[in-house]
Amino acid sequence: MSAIDTAPFSPQEIASEGIKPNEYEEIVSRLGRHPNKAELGMFGVMWSEHCCYKNSRPLLSQFPTTGPRVLVGPGENAGVVDMGDGLRLAFKVESHNHPSAVEPFQGAATGVGGILRDIFTMGARPIAILNSLRFGDLDDAKTKRLFQGVVAGISHYGNCVGVPTVGGEVYFDKAYSGNPLVNAMALGLMETPDIVKSGAKGIGNPVLYVGSTTGRDGMGGASFASAELTDESLDDRPAVQVGDPFLEKSLIEACLEAFKTGAVAAAQDMGAAGLTCSTAEMAEKGGVGVLLDLDKIPARETGMVPYEYLLSESQERMLFIAEKGREQELIDIFHKWELQAVVAGEVIAEPIVRIMFEGKVAAEVPASALSENTPIYHHDLMTEAPEYAQQAWAWTESQLPTCDTHGINGQSWNQVLLKLLDTPTIASKRWVYRQYDHQVQNNTVMFPGGADAAVVRVRPLATETSATDFSTPATNIGVAASTDCNPRYVYLNPIEGAKMAVAEAARNLSCVGAEPIAVTDNLNFGSPEKPIGYWQLANACTGISEACREFETPVTGGNVSLYNETLDADGQPQPIYPTPVIGMVGRVPDVSKVVGQSWQQSGDRIYLLGFAAGTNSANITLGASEYLAAIHDTIAGQPPIVDFDLERQVQAACRAGVAQGLIRSAHDCAEGGLTVALAESCIGSNHGADINLNLTNAPRLDHLLFAEGGARIVVSVAADQVPSWETHLKAHLPGAWQAIGAVGTAQGKLCIAVNGQTLIDSPVNELVDAWANAIDRRLNN
Repeated sequence: MSAIDTAPFSPQEIASEGIKPNEYEEIVSRLGRHPNKAELGMFGVMWSEHCCYKNSRPLLSQFPTTGPRVLVGPGENAGVVDMGDGLRLAFKVESHNHPSAVEPFQGAATGVGGILRDIFTMGARPIAILNSLRFGDLDDAKTKRLFQGVVAGISHYGNCVGVPTVGGEVYFDKAYSGNPLVNAMALGLMETPDIVKSGAKGIGNPVLYVGSTTGRDGMGGASFASAELTDESLDDRPAVQVGDPFLEKSLIEACLEAFKTGAVAAAQDMGAAGLTCSTAEMAEKGGVGVLLDLDKIPARETGMVPYEYLLSESQERMLFIAEKGREQELIDIFHKWELQAVVAGEVIAEPIVRIMFEGKVAAEVPASALSENTPIYHHDLMTEAPEYAQQAWAWTESQLPTCDTHGINGQSWNQVLLKLLDTPTIASKRWVYRQYDHQVQNNTVMFPGGADAAVVRVRPLATETSATDFSTPATNIGVAASTDCNPRYVYLNPIEGAKMAVAEAARNLSCVGAEPIAVTDNLNFGSPEKPIGYWQLANACTGISEACREFETPVTGGNVSLYNETLDADGQPQPIYPTPVIGMVGRVPDVSKVVGQSWQQSGDRIYLLGFAAGTNSANITLGASEYLAAIHDTIAGQPPIVDFDLERQVQAACRAGVAQGLIRSAHDCAEGGLTVALAESCIGSNHGADINLNLTNAPRLDHLLFAEGGARIVVSVAADQVPSWETHLKAHLPGAWQAIGAVGTAQGKLCIAVNGQTLIDSPVNELVDAWANAIDRRLNN
């Protein structure tokens, strides 16, 4: 090989690539020399947390990753599960947090583009997008700007590329003021007979670069995503990529067409770390090497050097391993779609990544050193909970002001309910989803805001003539999906909060009648190098692992986003709330039977499944509740403890009731507890409800109304179905259900009475105004 410059780097130069001093020593040891600038950059991005999970990989190993439906688990571009009837679903969630903090529109837009590429790289046609978003206080001007920019970026990319955005969640809390979270999830239906993998194979096979050109945008984005945000982060705007959704639409069609030829031996999206990541991962997974000639890479800017080519994160690019002799066949397909396609290298036997530039070796690194044999850090786990948690756990309901049937602290219960419905976390997200095209492709069954989970019908395997023919007769099978995490729960107790995130995701799927199948996770945390940060991360992973085993929903992949911290006014780093977002998918056996969360008809009977109204235990509590935070400005207590046995029974009873056509609506009790769940079911249909609770040992009235916890679903049933429904409940949910009232008239009231005394007596139109316009009011203020 040609000589490579081996001059050492200064500590400042090393640190600028995000590399620690001991890591630099390890790089020198592995190479047997000092790296050159390009190689140093390659190690910088590939040894970042974003790419190699050096602080989290030991924790992720405890996740269950196999199951009867899992076809592809962690390690590929996306997980794939068997939906039955020959249908295979690819899905994954990833973050674009730091880019969205400094450039919200492009940061969010390219986050959508990246997750879509993960899906179609597997050979799947994208069919739906969801998102999970976190922002600061919406009364703050900076938060408004970030919020509006992120939503605009998501809608722009999804709408233009022609994939419906069908669901998600949005939370607001000052903990995210400087560091918003933008997590994007995508689903796709396999179109190719074989699942396309990323491991390079076939010595001598050509390496094809396809898609867009390479520029200087997105330089070092992976390293940027693996460091705390500071005021200087605004100087890192070049680390934010710029996307082109129209080009990506062409890339989807060209890739799927190319995969169907059988001429593609392997494929890899160029996401984080660009050419460096795609070449290294393909080589390492295949146990071979890759030679890449940068002179062949189509560039959109002049004068680029190897360092820039290798660290660029320009969007809409892919790397293929083609079957030798068939490369022109693939090139012709991409040219037909007006995309770049060139032979830029070949598969070699020596397991290295060799980069050529201007006829010389510009970089040469063992593939495993970049991709698999990367640094791993083991941290000591605190033996006791941190002081903030112990102080929070000491809180009890007795510390709240006295309340009675009239209300609390001079506020009536009607006023308390309206204030909760007006909080941005609970309020309608209509302002968000009305900007999304959620009907493109004509497969969306449940529209955003209408049900606890998104539902999309799936169609038979596409043929050459039906790939874009949306008149193809659909099957009755559907896919349901949900993204869930209550970050306040995780902050106060990472194990129990993470368990509840999984349980709520499964419950939301069950509410529409879907069988939970598998999980993709996005772990958004602060610094793992700090004792509290690692305590939160490690315990949350333990909670996810336990819950996924309990629900038999294996983890097929995901993303880790650490170092989500910003400096406060005193220059001290402040982490976000730990936020392990759970993206879960489920199988809907018959989309014609799914139900939403809103009442359907006056006179329908209302039931509460699971923990009875008035339950006062570790499972149903005001601790960590939205009521405690919004009404009493208090973040304290223990979050609800998950009862897995009851969760499974309640969810199974609900799914069976939906499948048998007994249930007309179903809505889980989450933020705001039973009363907010009832109010939301009223709001969706403009029907009131008459609720009568007869209790012998009633708890505090605010606990009865607003306590939170799992294993509770509010359902409505037609009056003439009551005998069949109650027979079903006695057989499948004995002792864990109660009839609590009936659906009222249109434009009526939500009335809640306890032992004959009315607590809530609120006209539905007042509930609608508080809930539907809360975000618009703040944005226009």
